[in-house]
Amino acid sequence: MTPLMVVLSITAVKDAIDDLKRHQSDDRVNNLPVLLLVNGKMKEDKWMNVQVGDIIKLENNQPVVADILLLSSSEPYSLTYIETADLDGETNLKVKQAISVTSDMEDRLELLSAFNGEVRCEAPNNKLDRFSGILTYKGKNYFLDHDKLLLRGCIIRNTDWCYGLVIYTGPDTKLMQNSGKSTVKRTQIDHLMNVLVLWIFLGLGIICFVLAVGHGIWQNKKGYHFQIFLPWEKYVSSSAVSAILIFWSYFIILNTMVPISLYVSVEIIRLGNSLYINWDRKMFYAPRNTPAQARTTTLNEELGQVKYVFSDKTGTLTQNIMIFNKCSINGKLYGDTYDKDGQRVTVSEKEKVDFSYNKLADPKFSFYDKTLVEAVKKGDHWVHLFFRSLSLCHTVMSEEKVEGMLVYQAQSPDEGALVTAARNFGFVFRSRTSETVIVVEMGKTRVYQLLTILDFNNVRKRMSVIVRTPEDRIMLFCKGADTIICELLHPSCSSLCDVTMEHLDDCASEGLRTLMVAYRELDEAFFQDWSKRHTEACLSLENRESRLSSVYEEVEKDLMLLGVTAIEDKLQDGVPETIIILKKAKIRLWVLTGDKQETAVNIAYSCNLFEDEMDEVFVVEGRDDETIRKELRTARNKMKPESLLDSDPINIYLTTKPELPFEIPEEVANGNYGLIIDGYSLAYALEGNLELELLRTACMCKGVICCRMTPLQKAQVVELMKRYKKVVTLAVGDGANDVSMIKAAHIGVGISGQEGLQAMLNSDFTFSQFQYLQRLLLVHGRWSYNRMCKFLSYFFYKNFTFTLVHFWYAFFNGFSAQTVYETWFITCYNLVYTSLPVLGMSLFDQDVNETWSLLFPELYEPGQHNLYFNKKEFVKCLMHGIYSSFVLFFVPMGTLYNAERNDGKDISDYQSFSLVVQTSLIWVVTIQIALKTTYWTMISHVVIWGSLGFYFCMSFLLYSDGLCLAFPDVFQFLAPEKKE
Repeated sequence: MTPLMVVLSITAVKDAIDDLKRHQSDDRVNNLPVLLLVNGKMKEDKWMNVQVGDIIKLENNQPVVADILLLSSSEPYSLTYIETADLDGETNLKVKQAISVTSDMEDRLELLSAFNGEVRCEAPNNKLDRFSGILTYKGKNYFLDHDKLLLRGCIIRNTDWCYGLVIYTGPDTKLMQNSGKSTVKRTQIDHLMNVLVLWIFLGLGIICFVLAVGHGIWQNKKGYHFQIFLPWEKYVSSSAVSAILIFWSYFIILNTMVPISLYVSVEIIRLGNSLYINWDRKMFYAPRNTPAQARTTTLNEELGQVKYVFSDKTGTLTQNIMIFNKCSINGKLYGDTYDKDGQRVTVSEKEKVDFSYNKLADPKFSFYDKTLVEAVKKGDHWVHLFFRSLSLCHTVMSEEKVEGMLVYQAQSPDEGALVTAARNFGFVFRSRTSETVIVVEMGKTRVYQLLTILDFNNVRKRMSVIVRTPEDRIMLFCKGADTIICELLHPSCSSLCDVTMEHLDDCASEGLRTLMVAYRELDEAFFQDWSKRHTEACLSLENRESRLSSVYEEVEKDLMLLGVTAIEDKLQDGVPETIIILKKAKIRLWVLTGDKQETAVNIAYSCNLFEDEMDEVFVVEGRDDETIRKELRTARNKMKPESLLDSDPINIYLTTKPELPFEIPEEVANGNYGLIIDGYSLAYALEGNLELELLRTACMCKGVICCRMTPLQKAQVVELMKRYKKVVTLAVGDGANDVSMIKAAHIGVGISGQEGLQAMLNSDFTFSQFQYLQRLLLVHGRWSYNRMCKFLSYFFYKNFTFTLVHFWYAFFNGFSAQTVYETWFITCYNLVYTSLPVLGMSLFDQDVNETWSLLFPELYEPGQHNLYFNKKEFVKCLMHGIYSSFVLFFVPMGTLYNAERNDGKDISDYQSFSLVVQTSLIWVVTIQIALKTTYWTMISHVVIWGSLGFYFCMSFLLYSDGLCLAFPDVFQFLAPEKKE
């Protein structure tokens, strides 16, 4: 019981330390100070005491503690800027506006001090971009939407203070609704070890039972007749009672067969391999001074078994830095540079366009096609209208603390890049209020009246603004996905649309993010009539979104095409190379992103997830079960036609309706294919009737992209893989919208970049660049897996060899539970002689160095199939242990018997026989470690040969009498006092 209690105590202390750290982290968050407005006075309280209905004050750079309804702020028109990096995975600044109950600041403060209103809103849910409610105040109803809600996880930026009414707290907040459940992660080897230990325990019981039966038979036939020489104890009344007692004696003697110390040794090895990750300088990102970090010590060897990687896109594969690269205006493409022969050429940084004529230009902006600047200076009508549209159709906020030094706060990097481009080409967005937009056009200030903003959402895939120009014209400017805008264009734009689409396809083939830009002039009477319907739809409580969508469609039609923008979202360094290496290692990559399909596909090609040589890339975009099923089966029919036949083994297996959990075998396609599916179709596909169709189709593809996904859908895809495939999954992301996916996967990796801390805090491993993933898996993961497998194989072997010698000895001592070894040897065997060498091998051994591991990714594949340690390998260890114990016992026994018969020596000297067996055992198991060690370090030599030398020193000190008798000539010099 003592070793067991030691092992359990060490494990308990380790877990208690981890729990204490988590508890301390929770305490720091829960006890953060919060200012509450109570009876017109500010009162400081703790975060954990905030309740629904409280009015709280938040200040600049302070995190939002709950989902709150914005009531007032220090900014004009009660605007508030928030950073959403920790919430939706995008490092963007968004602007929120308080409800327009009153515009006067004093009236707003009075409203706060004596607020007496009622808010009716939807139940808590995980929809980050949706919120609907009605505020009733002084008999009037005010429409509430997500633009007036500050979500937990955001951070207040560029705003001195703001007040808000708490709507959702704790687990009801949208952030927590998307976080998923935390589970204790255990590796496949952990599960296998637990099963093997149970088998060993059962085997120990069987062996003890066999030996007890043998003892009972021996006592009944021989021991009973020799009680004068071997008297029975008083409490032993029969051979059966003696057999029962001897069962427990053997249970104690053979207890080393059950590897109690295994778990402590495993934890030590995992700790060492975790430190290697923390200390790896090649995974240190100098620009941010950020090292790689293993935040858990229990999953190291599983890094060497990963088969599927689920990755976010923005900020994980890309830098999330947008650059205006090209544009097509009225059928002419700008952005490329050509020589005199009309050949496209690459220009140097010195040849970029000079924007010095524009005093408000951004000095960081670069563009190389001078023909576009010339068109702007010449006053080209369509070019001016194009950039005017970009300067007005957005939700960007401008900050100008120093005259002429503009800083844009954009909801997305795309918007920021487009507004910055318009700024440099002479259409400078200067400032805005809730009712106006001020633009400096070619040096002249123009004020536009902002009439309506038609927001972007995942279904509409576009946004529009309606403004009144200084000339009293009502204009609608729209930008969005080309697949949507093309359907809204006026028939007269057909020929221009064809040319523009060619330009767009060229840009998309280069991996650029594209948006189509259009406009429409509205009649005054039509707009006034439409505005009334729009107001009614905004105030409706039922079917508000569908009614708004219908109203939007009434005005967003018969648009006139202006052109296309093309923005480059640069990949992180080394991403394409990393994905190629992962593919060679037979690791499949699925990109799960909230971005639109076009953007995700562009990135997939640029990062080598999709290849031009692919046979086909399937697109699943159905809106009902039957359509999606047909699309999935059509894809499977092309990849593997026999998979649709009733005679297919998997189909036959599925017709038996097996109970969960069951495993779907790997299927190999007859070519190279990719798959794209959007979030709407995925919602149907994840239903019970289609999830197997989806999984079988996707797993035959070399690359998979899931677009427009919610955080919860990301986790559902990972869970689907875990449910039907016995493979190791890894999820990597950088934002709070990736937390549920990171928690769901076997291994969660957080990119500690620009998008907050939520992903990192919920991950198992963190680093700053996606390219480090190849090193984490192919070097550290593979080494950890190989070392752990070698350790387990040797550990079980040495324990079986050590313990089973007692089994053979039982047949020579009347099954009397006599031990072969001395007590000191039993104590030191696992503690010194074998534990240190095996730990040295398990912490320092390398079959190949890191360079070869990366040059030959194929070396990673055995871990995916768990070839180095499994039930079959365990049986080999058992057979090897049985064989070794047999030889180690019977060779010395036969030698001594032969010596007695030929030389008349007395073999009853137990100490001599024990010494021979012990020495042989140490030699054999130590040489086994030496043979398994492929990478010798100084420490390897010390622990292996040092342990062997320590044994011989101990033997000399304890057995000097016996050794002097056996070798008098040798030891007369070493021990003269023993000469006689």
